Order: sequence, then C-alpha cells, then structure tokens
Amino acid sequence: MPKALIIGSGVAGTATALLLARQGWECEIFEARAEHASDGGLFLNVATNGLAVLEQLGLQERLREDAHRCPHMEMYSGRGTLLGVVPNGPAGDPDRGSAVVRRAWLNQVLREAVAEADIPLTLGARLQDVHEEPGTVTALFADGRTAEADILIGADGVGSPTRRWIDGDAPEPEYSGLVSIGGMARVPGVAPTPLTQRMVFGARSFFGYLVRDDGTVLWFANVTEPERDRSSFRAIPLETWLQRLRDLHSDDPSPVPEILDHVEGEIGAYPLYDLVHVPRWHRGRVVAVGDAVHATSPSAGQGASLALEDAFVLARCLHDAGEHVAAFTQYQVQRQPRAEEVVRYARAVNKQKRVTRSRLGLALRDAMLPMFLRKASSDTRNNHLYRGVVDEAAR
Repeated sequence: MPKALIIGSGVAGTATALLLARQGWECEIFEARAEHASDGGLFLNVATNGLAVLEQLGLQERLREDAHRCPHMEMYSGRGTLLGVVPNGPAGDPDRGSAVVRRAWLNQVLREAVAEADIPLTLGARLQDVHEEPGTVTALFADGRTAEADILIGADGVGSPTRRWIDGDAPEPEYSGLVSIGGMARVPGVAPTPLTQRMVFGARSFFGYLVRDDGTVLWFANVTEPERDRSSFRAIPLETWLQRLRDLHSDDPSPVPEILDHVEGEIGAYPLYDLVHVPRWHRGRVVAVGDAVHATSPSAGQGASLALEDAFVLARCLHDAGEHVAAFTQYQVQRQPRAEEVVRYARAVNKQKRVTRSRLGLALRDAMLPMFLRKASSDTRNNHLYRGVVDEAAR
C-alpha cells in the first residue's frame, strides 16, 4: 500500500487525505498548530465547484446542515442605494448557487470524515525539513520526530515551508492592501436575508453581511491598511479593530452600524495575501496544494473551492498516472492556469474594495459600479469558474 504524508490539516490537506484513502493510499496528516484553530467568527463561501467535490466525498449534505444557501449577492452604495444584484454561482442558474458557512464548521465536517476513515492526524508537528532518498521521502519535524512515506503533500498554507523546499527561489506572498475582519452578531429586529449576502461599498471601508434564518448575523469588513510586518498586524488587539470598524462604518446605511454594536463572541482579523504565480509546484516526491501554491484573497469566494479541486485533481492524477513524477506534472498542468485565473480575478475585485481618500476617486467608483454590476448580473463568461473539475470529469 503506498503511503502519503500530508502537511497541514486545513481544507486542502483533509480533502486530499480522504480522496487518496479511497484509492487505497495510507495517509497521515501532520498539523503545525498544537490545537485546532477556533477560527473565531470567520466564515467563507463554498462555491458550486467546491460543493461538487464535497458531494464526491459524501459530505455536501452534512455541510449544508449549518450553511446559508447563497446564490445571490446584493451590492449597495455607502448611502444605501441598491447598485445591483450579481450571481454567487453560474449566471442564469440560481439553483446551483454557492453556500456560505462558518470556517470552523467546514473544517469540522472534514475532520469528522478523517476520523471516520481512521486517518491519523497529529497536532503540534511543525515541518522543519524534508529529506528525499531513492524510493522514499522523510519529513523532519521541529520536535525531533520523523515520518517516512512514498510522497509528501504540502497543504501548509500561504506561508508554506513545503513551497520553499520545492523551490528556494519561490515567490513570497504579496499583500493586497486589505485586512479582513469578521465575526457574528445578533441585532434585534433585523430580518433574515434568504438566498442572499449583502455587500456595502462604504466611503471608508467595505462591509458584507448576511442574516441566517435563526437571526444570526455573519459579517465581515475589508479595511484598507498600509503594509507592515505580520507580527505588527498580530499585535493589534481585536477590540481595537472592532472599535475602528465602528468608526469607519458609523455613517453607513442600517443595519451596518447596528451589527457592529451587537457583535457576539470572538472576531477574527488577518491581512490578505495572495500568490499570483508560483513556477514550481513539485520536486521529486514532494508536491504542494491549495494556498501553498495559489493563495487567493476571499474576494473571489473561491479559496476553499480551489483547495477542494486541487485535492480531487491530484488524487485523480495519482490514480491515472501510476507514478508520482508524471502525476505531479500533470496535476500542475491541469490546475495552474485555472488557479491563477482566479487569483487575478480576486485581485481585480480587491481594487474595487480598497478605499481611496480622494473624493474624486470615490465618486468615480460609485458612478462606475452600477454599470459594472449590471453587466456582471447576466454575463456568463465567468461561469467556467463555477463549473469546476468535477463537472469536467463527468463530461
């Protein structure tokens, strides 16, 4: 039985382990953190292409138990004017809309499946180095332990040590100019937003929210912020971010200020980075997946779905090719153009979210957005982003 070491227990890592285990691989997952992240009130979009992979895993219905079905996005100006409604999925096909879920719930669903499949998952194992010898690859961890297998799969995120081992000259992540902050709230009297998420292009910050049937509000903001080192970002107290948001959105239309006044539980804050082009995705018996090679900002709503697609394609290539070199090569050939297209698309959306201090710049943005959104509401040219690898495999 071939064996795979998987570095990282996020979406890409757990999905890859599940798909390979179904093909007869022995898999073992190693996670650098000593405990699973709580993820605060952070949530994300699982697009139709990602849902299709979860369906292959038999997990889509489980995920939907705590999901907000969301085929539409309503866009508002900072004055409360409805600018347009755009699809959150293939244009012209609302029945195939995406789902918005808490990040913690998506991770829980995948980890439950990993446990049911008896796939070992070790916490507190930070990858320090990789040694490759004829026939095997060995992972060396910071605490001194080692593990050996036929291949090693780096699903270790935007700061991936696996990417750096594959290519010492690999590009570093680029800062988007935005910090994403999110959480939950309960606001008396605010009605649910069925099938919809709302976005507000405020004069001083970008804000998004939805209201679930039980009255829970999931919200996020993208704050324009100068670049600084990551430790400086982490040093900012969450309460400081929240107070800043209340100031930035104090003039936005209701219920945005009320949401920020009724925040419940933990919030999350993190700067947004991406990787637009990583030349090498594999070396020898080592390959990288997910954010490790194509990190994208949440603005495209595709980060988790791209990770799920990577897992699906890598497993298929390993099955079809029969040996790792050809499989890894074909995996990168199939995945890289699509992933980089999504990263570039997210970068373009980020430009609309970054707030300039220029009144003229804001006026131009607000004047151009309705025309852009009207076009986007019926434009089917991006439908292939949602169709995904499972649909293509079925064809």
